[in-house]
Amino acid sequence: MSLNLPAGMQITAPIKPEWEFILSREALELVAKLHRAFEARRQELLKKRIERQARIDAGEMPDFLPETKHVRDGDWKVNPLPQALHCRRVEITGPVEAKMVINAYNSGADSYMTDFEDSNSPKWENQVQGQVNLYKAIRRELTYTNEAGKVYKLNDKIATLQIRPRGWHLDEKHVLVDGQRVSGGIFDFALVFFHNAKEQVARGAGPFYYLPKMESHLEARLWNDIFCMAQDHIGMARGTIKATVLIEVILATFEMEEILYELREHSAGLNAGRWDYIFSCIKKFKKNSNFCLAQRSAISMEVPFMRAYALALVQACHKRGAPAMGGMSALIPIKNDPAANDKALAGIRHDKTRDANDGFDGGWVAHPGLVSIAMEEFVKVLGDKPNQFGKQVAGNFSGKDWLNFVPEQPITETGLRNNINVGIHYLGSWLAGNGCVPIHNLMEDAATAEISRSQVWQWVVSPKGKLDDGRKVTADMVRPMIAEELVKVKVFVATAGEDTATYDQAAVIFDKMSLSAEYPEFLTLPLYEAME
Repeated sequence: MSLNLPAGMQITAPIKPEWEFILSREALELVAKLHRAFEARRQELLKKRIERQARIDAGEMPDFLPETKHVRDGDWKVNPLPQALHCRRVEITGPVEAKMVINAYNSGADSYMTDFEDSNSPKWENQVQGQVNLYKAIRRELTYTNEAGKVYKLNDKIATLQIRPRGWHLDEKHVLVDGQRVSGGIFDFALVFFHNAKEQVARGAGPFYYLPKMESHLEARLWNDIFCMAQDHIGMARGTIKATVLIEVILATFEMEEILYELREHSAGLNAGRWDYIFSCIKKFKKNSNFCLAQRSAISMEVPFMRAYALALVQACHKRGAPAMGGMSALIPIKNDPAANDKALAGIRHDKTRDANDGFDGGWVAHPGLVSIAMEEFVKVLGDKPNQFGKQVAGNFSGKDWLNFVPEQPITETGLRNNINVGIHYLGSWLAGNGCVPIHNLMEDAATAEISRSQVWQWVVSPKGKLDDGRKVTADMVRPMIAEELVKVKVFVATAGEDTATYDQAAVIFDKMSLSAEYPEFLTLPLYEAME
């Protein structure tokens, strides 16, 4: 299929006829315009990440920025929110696949964050078909028929849509402008904004976004400038876009107010992205011999550094008149095991009760079956109020609180094997094109695989990486476990009637990513290069 592309643009992937309207010349002109205006800044900010990581590896610890003290001390608020974002007690998330889009819209949640990022495997088809799905869904035209003939369609009452593009570190390798790959985030945002922003405004809810993986206020400033240019490009008033930033990198915790300030015209608050946050702690301090986290199951929202991070986020948001959104509870309903299901539902209740009592205005779930339970817990605390913007959290939070990385134990063989098993399972599914995977009764996305391989790497490297029986975790211990857990994963996947073709490759990648001498920055980068 031959498209009428803007000058200087190439698309190196197949184009289905039904995608032509999404990949229109006019829409791609916005992609090219944003790329040419901002790609140099994106690359400079990615370079700054590398430079800062080198300083942290050499012993520097993060702290508040002296040059932005005037922002933290200043008297300012984010711009008022539109009515559609006042009540976000329960938000559901999931990839841009048609059935999941319909089920999430219909779930009863206040808001639905549809995802081009961590819960979506970024195959070309997934990214472009996802754009088609959202175009149709926004216009109430999306339907899906499964193999058994069951038809899925949108209800009259649906959740408010928010859209998550890819993070700054990810390219869209199939689209080149002037010989350079475009940013995956710019590609995702520009297409969905160009085609749908005015339609969303006409329907009273949008255009709203979630912004992932940011490490500094300068990265937020880049998004803000992109929003301004995009709104000007289509003749939309600046400030119409609203965006929630995921605080899922520990460095961003020290710049939460600055991030809100940079986006204040477009801000819809912050979200406590807990799983990527844990991953970021391991990644940032991986060469610190005094740093060693216990296995993932022991790192709850109640441990000191996670508790301080959550409360500080609520404090920063409400001080500035912005929503504070609680993170994902990965538990899901469990069929055919009532006792395990009751335990999972109790875990959801506990998680959302804590968030509501802490002052969060809402929280995330990963499954439609959990919306009502989460909603109940927020209603118990909020009553008929749509949010808790007026609730202020007392206290002064600092690096002393956010860098208090306990517990360091337990690290068990079961925990080590679970990391290996989950990592291989997720990677195999991701390579096959599915980025949202139920594993061991949890709904997992890319953050899970990142934590899994990062913990294994850390335990091998750190002198504190010892099992509870005293054995030091080593590459010689881990490598045979990878082979053993691969067998278990393949049996499980085959029993479920799924293809196991990608899992051997997944095990090789997990071995490389968890046992290499130098720590690879993001698992998804080499994975994406290995993907068609």
